This record gives sequence, C-alpha cells and structure tokens, in this order.
Amino acid sequence: MIEGSADTKITGKLRYGMVGGGQGAFIGDVHRKSIALDALAEIAAGCFSRSPENTLATGKNLGIAPERLYKTYEEMAEEEARRSDKIDFAVIVTPNISHYPAAKAFLSRGIPVVCDKPLTIEASEARELADLAKQKGLLFMVTYTYTGNVTIKHARELIKQGEIGEIKFINAEYPQEWLLAPAEKQGSKQAEWRTDPARAGKSNSVGDLGSHVENMISYVTGLRIKSLLARLDKIGPGRVLDDNASILLEYEGGAKGLFWTSQIAAGYDNAFRFRIFGTKGAIQWNEEQSNYLEVFRFGQPNAVLSRGKDPFYPHAQSFSRIPSGHPEGYFEALANIYKTYIGALNKQKAGEPLTGEDLDFPNAEMGVDGVKFIGKCVESSEKGSVWVNF
Repeated sequence: MIEGSADTKITGKLRYGMVGGGQGAFIGDVHRKSIALDALAEIAAGCFSRSPENTLATGKNLGIAPERLYKTYEEMAEEEARRSDKIDFAVIVTPNISHYPAAKAFLSRGIPVVCDKPLTIEASEARELADLAKQKGLLFMVTYTYTGNVTIKHARELIKQGEIGEIKFINAEYPQEWLLAPAEKQGSKQAEWRTDPARAGKSNSVGDLGSHVENMISYVTGLRIKSLLARLDKIGPGRVLDDNASILLEYEGGAKGLFWTSQIAAGYDNAFRFRIFGTKGAIQWNEEQSNYLEVFRFGQPNAVLSRGKDPFYPHAQSFSRIPSGHPEGYFEALANIYKTYIGALNKQKAGEPLTGEDLDFPNAEMGVDGVKFIGKCVESSEKGSVWVNF
C-alpha cells in the first residue's frame, strides 16, 4: 500500500480558543500547526499569556479579532460562552499548575476542552474534571500525542487480536539528555517551569515523561496497573524534583513491567520506546523511528512493518497520510488525535451517535490515570521505594 489515506469527510470547520502558547512558547505553536494540518478548525480566541502585551501580539499574528483576546482565561471562558459564535472547544497549553482551574472554567460554562498532560497536579482535581465533563456531556481530550501514530494504532489492534498471545512482561523507557546541564539556570523557560514545583507540581521526570509511558502502555495493551514501586532521583545539583526515575509494575492479570524515564541521559534526544512480550511473540516500537513497528512471532522470522507500505488494520491505516519512505512524525501524530476529536465534536453537534472509533482519542479518564500514576510514583519513592497499590 503506497498511498496515504488520511482523508476526511468532515465538512464543518469548528472554532477553537487557546489558553497559553504565546510568543516564546513551544507547545502552543505545535498544537496550532497540528490542528491546521487537516483544516478542520480555526483559531478564533485566545488568552496566550499572563502578559496582555504578549496575548495581543500573538493574537495579531494569528489574525484574531482584538475583542476576542482576553487578559485571563476566566474572562475568556465567560465572554466566549455568551457569544452566538462562541468557540467549539478550548485548548489549554499552560504549565501544569493552571490546567485544573483553566479546564474547570471552560467546562463549567459548557465548552469542551483539550488539555495538555498531565491533566492536573492532584488526582482529585483530575477526577473532578472528568466527572464535570461527563455530567455536562462534553468531550474532553488530553493530548497524549504519541498514541496518534499509525504504527501505535496497528500495534494496539495486533494485541487486541491476540497475535502476540497473553502479555507477560513490558519494558518501556523514555530517556532525554536536555537537563544534564542546569538548563533552568541558563535561560531555558521550559526548564525553569518544569523543575519548579510551584508550576510543574510534585514531579518532573515522571510527570513529563512517565505520564506518556503510562498512557502509551495502557492504550496499546489495555492492561490496568495493580501496584508499583518507584525510585525518583534528583541528580542535577540543587534540584527539588526528579530528573530520573526507575519504576517496577505489576498489572492486573499478572503481567510485570519495568519503566525508566530520564532527562539526564547523555546521548539521547527523545528516545521513547517500548517492548511488549507475550506468550506468542513480542512488539517493539521506537518513537524516533515511529514509521516502523517491529513484530516478533515465536518460531517465525522477525518482521519490521513499514507505515504506508505494509498492510495495516483498517482503522490504523485510515490515519496514514503519505506514501512509505516519507516520514510522518510528531505533528502528524498530534493531528491524528485532533482529527478524531474534532470529528467526534462534529458528530455530537449533529446529534449523531458516536462509535468506538469516533472516540479513539485520549480522554479524561486516561488523564485521571496519568495523574494517579504520577502521585503513586511519588508516594512510593517518598516512602523508601516500597510497593504501593494503584
């Protein structure tokens, strides 16, 4: 199969607003470009910064009407909810500490929300947001980007169909080197807030990287964590939050797991990878080569599947955009979960029933699990690296 197939039958272009993502920020621009990839929604409002000047400058560059640029997210939620042409969803791309109040402000006024991970600082806050969204019938997405990869959706289906048998062991790691130097003292805004508990919360490495690992394994395997044991290290001089972590896991049903996350691993850029071992075979995936999926079946030759060339399950294939050999990556993965989310919003607005495929995006319950995972890792480490029930 050499043709991309990520076409869409959605015709209505929705309006969205953004909280955070002003000039000088990284992730907000990534979200805007990913949403624009399928031209299914356009930005119409924003509170891009705590600095009104930054918000105005960002909004001007994006062509947003001045009256829809707001000083606070509370003002934005209140004013947008009153408009006849109000935004159809709000995207929150701020530091972790403000996810909960910002999301609550929009949900309380009937506006669906997309929020960066981790969803909140405390599990009780995440639970409140998930319950509020359910109570109001609002679709809520948490942007665990990597689950949007075509290869990941195929891996999930392989496991669901029993092609590697019963899962027995999982090994996943996410090492980076970017905090090996004291970047937080060298002018890096990302490093400043991620190493600051007042803005990042109770964890850095597990909160930033481990939350992706937990969600990915949960999404691909469908397994639920039963208990875990974690050691969170603070290796950088003077750091108060972890920059390296080792985590042992036991899953319901008996599978075991081992996770490692690090921001002080010299030589590694963004080396998110996993290996899943079953009674009939195994699956291996590497984010930096995300167009390929390695599948090992016991007693058969090992296989490397190529996105765009090899036959994938239909749902996974529907997200493939361009021919094989032309790499799809981070932007496309994020665009894929947005494509699904916006499609579900359109169907919901039209009063049409939503299918499981319509809802194949990271939802609020996954966000709750991610926050709970972070908290349990911190709890285990603080108690001397002991087993804690999930």
